Amino acid sequence: MRSPCLLFLCLALAASAADSRPPNIVFIMADDLGYTDVACFGSQYYETPHIDRLAQQGMKLTSYHHCQNCTPTRAALMSGQVGARTGIYTVGGIDRFDWSSRPLRPVDNVTELPLDRDIIAKQLKATGYATGMFGKWHIGQNGDFHPGQRGFDEAIVTMGKHFRFDTDPETAYPKGQYLADFLTDKAVDFIQRHQAQPFFLYLPHFGVHSPHDAKPELIAKFQLKPGVGGHDNPTYAAMIASVDESVGRVMQTLDDLKLAENTVLIFTSDNGGVGGYKREGISNGGGDITDNAPLRSGKGSLYEGGILVPFIVRWPGVTKAGSACDVPAIHVDIFPTLLEVAAAPKPRQVLDGESLVPLFRDVSAKLQREAIFQHFPGYLGAGADTWRTTPVSLIQSGDWKLMEFLEDGRLELYNLRNDIGETKNLAKELPDQAKNLHDRLVAWRTEVKAPMPAKNDPSTPPKRAKGKGKKTQE
Repeated sequence: MRSPCLLFLCLALAASAADSRPPNIVFIMADDLGYTDVACFGSQYYETPHIDRLAQQGMKLTSYHHCQNCTPTRAALMSGQVGARTGIYTVGGIDRFDWSSRPLRPVDNVTELPLDRDIIAKQLKATGYATGMFGKWHIGQNGDFHPGQRGFDEAIVTMGKHFRFDTDPETAYPKGQYLADFLTDKAVDFIQRHQAQPFFLYLPHFGVHSPHDAKPELIAKFQLKPGVGGHDNPTYAAMIASVDESVGRVMQTLDDLKLAENTVLIFTSDNGGVGGYKREGISNGGGDITDNAPLRSGKGSLYEGGILVPFIVRWPGVTKAGSACDVPAIHVDIFPTLLEVAAAPKPRQVLDGESLVPLFRDVSAKLQREAIFQHFPGYLGAGADTWRTTPVSLIQSGDWKLMEFLEDGRLELYNLRNDIGETKNLAKELPDQAKNLHDRLVAWRTEVKAPMPAKNDPSTPPKRAKGKGKKTQE
């Protein structure tokens, strides 16, 4: 029989081990969900009670940015590097859109995240984390590029359809099941099976990406509700509701297993919403399924409507409930952030971001850097000779954002605090401010060796991206 002292010591050691366990990490990402497509970021039509509750319990980052479309965001999140280093700046090959009449030839795009980059899952796994990924990957799926070969213990890749979907590896599911529900089932099961050890769950939904398809009972619910402010599509609202249900189920699972207090839970979207085009004079390209107002433009653009996304983090004991932080942040910050959360080793590659943990601890904290940057050396079309964006680079420093359009060197300068809709170009009015920001932008491009589009030579045909024989929906 153990002595009381020995029993007390055993209990103390067990409690100490539990206290020293690093936080679980859950990263949930919607697809094409706009900044104002959730209620806690402004929508008065879409219903997101679970995401709203997450914001009430955690912190909103109100100036957090991703890329203008899907693949480059995912590459930056997984590698911690900007597209200038990975070669991934868009979806597919440059032949997706007919740029033959434009003055520049886009930089050839890489479609698979290079294998010499250590992804975040690999670094967390090295620290003892169980790692799982269920959903849209989109940075290389064949052979060694599959997430199951790159650091995820478990990985099911699926995208393209919301009903009757395919999975890789092939996975059985009930007839008629909705994709968001399938992914959530896998996520909940992963948490339940790995609750005894630290885990990293990456849940990148395909919702609310086209084709716009939702569960009939949810569509019927929103058909009875009047639209507000450009948010008025019942099917799209139903798709958002399914993503919100997923967030709620994950939160409930963490609560039921008493894991919530030691879990960092993040929710965001991969790029801006599919909307705002009509205000830009873009009538083609699929139309406006939503509205990103007051932001300008939408997915495929490097105006705020295309790159500013909702971001919520809940870390009990660290983030203050119901708080908000407006310090500019960006996709490459997630890798160093999760490294710090997990005390995980650094990867082989250089990291371009900065840990956001100081902001999580104190909304008034400052980061070491003075600016964030983006570089897009290509074209994203929206119909015949209509463009969501032409080649452009940008810098945001505090409230100031400068865009350099590379076809003609045009500069656009905006004060985002006073003009979040980017309606007044101040470049000519404030030439010194514009020059200072432009000099810093050029210096950054030099530092990261950002590839620049060349003068268009019609005799040089575009390279077809590996594995891309047809145009995508991105």
